Amino acid sequence: MKQSLLILPTSKDIPHSATSKNAELLSRGGFVKQESAGVFSFLPLGFRVLKKVEKIVREEMEYVGMQEVLMPELISKINFETTKRADTDIAFHPSEKYILGFSHEEIATPLAKEFIKSYKNLPLALFHIQTKFRNEKRAKSGLLRGREFLMKDGYSFHSDKNCFNNFYQKVIEAYFKVFKRCSLQSYKIEAGGGIFSENKSHEFSVVCDAGEDIMVFCQSCGWAQNSEIFNNRDNKCPTCGEKIEQKKCVEVGNIFDLGQKYAQDFNLYFTDKEGHKKIPLMGCYGIGVSRLVGVIPEIHHDKNGIIWPLNVAPFEVHIISIDQNEEAFLLEKELQKKGINVLVDDRKESVGKKFADSDLIGIPLRITISKKTLQNKSVEWKKRAEKYSKIIKKDQLIKIIVDFLKT
Repeated sequence: MKQSLLILPTSKDIPHSATSKNAELLSRGGFVKQESAGVFSFLPLGFRVLKKVEKIVREEMEYVGMQEVLMPELISKINFETTKRADTDIAFHPSEKYILGFSHEEIATPLAKEFIKSYKNLPLALFHIQTKFRNEKRAKSGLLRGREFLMKDGYSFHSDKNCFNNFYQKVIEAYFKVFKRCSLQSYKIEAGGGIFSENKSHEFSVVCDAGEDIMVFCQSCGWAQNSEIFNNRDNKCPTCGEKIEQKKCVEVGNIFDLGQKYAQDFNLYFTDKEGHKKIPLMGCYGIGVSRLVGVIPEIHHDKNGIIWPLNVAPFEVHIISIDQNEEAFLLEKELQKKGINVLVDDRKESVGKKFADSDLIGIPLRITISKKTLQNKSVEWKKRAEKYSKIIKKDQLIKIIVDFLKT
């Protein structure tokens, strides 16, 4: 793609509203545009990152057996009155009859009721990736705390506790895979269910200076706990005995044991093997998809800009064309044939401006082509995460790039 044709409004100036690194860098890099407090438009580069994160989440949810659906954003208030959640203070009420979805138990449960008749229909697990709305009083920190955001939420239905526990554990493992693929070190923390559940729940958090929670954790074994409910004063991990640390964190996902509440509220029953009517057990599983787009640059950046991990980068390769060199487009075509996403900076800008913007938007690999390097049948190669560049022979370039993208 030609950078000259891309909506990419980079800037040196830090936005006045930016209270976190992700808010600053995503705005300066032209990934998002803030429309109001906690509400953002995703521009082309930001949308590409969002879709890559979404793809990772989708793949891992399908792997554990969840079926993707798409439920409405506008939910009848009657459904929330059925579960006694119509008056929660996080809900937006666009009219007397509807609520903008802040969670989808009130749709997923009656939807599942249409398909669950006997034990043979269980377990059933559904998920969707969709916009959520929360009447957030303290919208701040860019994509980390918003009023409108993209979320994956899933709902499972089970015939007994054993079936539920097995699936719950599979989702835990899938969540760790999601965050690892996004180059985030996540920790599972026991948590309260809040307005979602009275039963057990777990949060998945990552260490992050922009976070509002405090987590105590062990790097050796992965044990973690919220500092508010941790009473061990000897600073030793209760699991392995190693020294624990205490740092700010951001929640990136959560899972809940919903018990039978929502199924009971909507009179959802199934017939077991003996012909008895029973109420299924439910679980709920959320991941902040757009929040991840904020957390990743909050952690992966340097003084010059974002350093996108390869799995979620908007493009894999950034070609900087000096002297309006046609060789840049020939290389782009060769890489595209191999399925590699390439951005070519063909703008009539100074070399310094091109390099500064390249560092800011953080594409993993930068290739610079100029008359000077081509005289030696070479190009300049630089990984965004590394400080120095090096010269690569042009006839070896494609293989080296392909090998790099496999790592």
